[in-house]
Amino acid sequence: MKLKGMTWSHERGLNPLLAASQAFRELEPDVDIEWDARSLADFELYPLELLADAYDLIMIDHPHIGTAVEKKLLMPLNGLIDADFLSDQERHSTGLSYASYTYEGQQWALPVDAAAQVSACRTDLMRAAGAEVAPRTWDDVLQLAGKLPEGQRIGMPLVPVHAYSTFFTLCAQFADRAYWSEELDLPEEIGVAVLELLASLMPVLHPQSVHCDPIDMLNRMGTTDELVYVPLIYGYSNYAREGFRPHVTSFTNIPSSSGKPSGSMIGGVGLAISSKCKYPEVAARFAEMTASPQFQRSTFFLRDGQPGHRTAWLDSKVNRLSGGFFEQTLDTLMYGSMRPRFDGYIAFQEQAGHLIRDTLMQGSSDLRTVVRQLNVMHRQARAGELKARGVSNV
Repeated sequence: MKLKGMTWSHERGLNPLLAASQAFRELEPDVDIEWDARSLADFELYPLELLADAYDLIMIDHPHIGTAVEKKLLMPLNGLIDADFLSDQERHSTGLSYASYTYEGQQWALPVDAAAQVSACRTDLMRAAGAEVAPRTWDDVLQLAGKLPEGQRIGMPLVPVHAYSTFFTLCAQFADRAYWSEELDLPEEIGVAVLELLASLMPVLHPQSVHCDPIDMLNRMGTTDELVYVPLIYGYSNYAREGFRPHVTSFTNIPSSSGKPSGSMIGGVGLAISSKCKYPEVAARFAEMTASPQFQRSTFFLRDGQPGHRTAWLDSKVNRLSGGFFEQTLDTLMYGSMRPRFDGYIAFQEQAGHLIRDTLMQGSSDLRTVVRQLNVMHRQARAGELKARGVSNV
């Protein structure tokens, strides 16, 4: 019996699933699970219906859930996985990870991988610049940038989807709520304040920031001395492990002027089962093994994975081997925010990201108009107008 799975092409995305497939074969020798991988950009934007036709198991980004449910691309897990197991997953969710795959009363994926925007730093370079601790407020971020020697910068991934992520995180932090996720317009004063903060950071950012996604930036951070600190970036615990890259990157909670690292737009990945899967019970047993707390804090983590189960985030061995990545960023995950998940959301996220990035690169002075445009885009996406105009929603 053969199952096929799709994940994304990074050590964190592929290696723990290869290990899980090997462990599952020891339990069920007649089952062979093969994995393909696609780039991070494809993972964030690739049409899910094409994956559901070709694969049994899919690692899914939660904003795709609305489209997946509308088009009946995934199997609900409630009838395939024991209710007590799902309850344990919910109780031990890292922040909103479990809830992000709950939609219309059903569970559509298990949160085997948890992430959010956190802060990354090279502690050796920070200390050399006279900074003993990572910035705790946004004023601290600007002060650190001013201390750095020539050739060293702070950074921020600002390709469109991550320009959007950063904007969303800061709006949720400044407002203490995620307006678009509540089907509400973003207050103009909140959006303007966020754009003003980001505009103030642009002159001190590494010039490649506008071309980087998180993997690009963390690879640069781990192989050169050009980047000292990144205040908002999706965390990858791999880079905090000795030997993964020439330089170790440390991770901390995000800055906040309130004292609480709130608002971070959660990411992570859920393990879902395609509605076209011919062996859903077998796929469900594999998903249950992979998401189990014992597997998450042992093989899954040791084979480059970033667990979703909170017992793994609190595990002393896991933290010792990852430079404290999990315990040092857990508050940010627990106070995180969730994106909207309606059918058509992905098109909005992409279009909004382009507008935010272009605004920051061009230095627009009419920020209130930009926020109004973003709200119009959001309302149109909710109403399905982007789809009606022929803009792809995946």
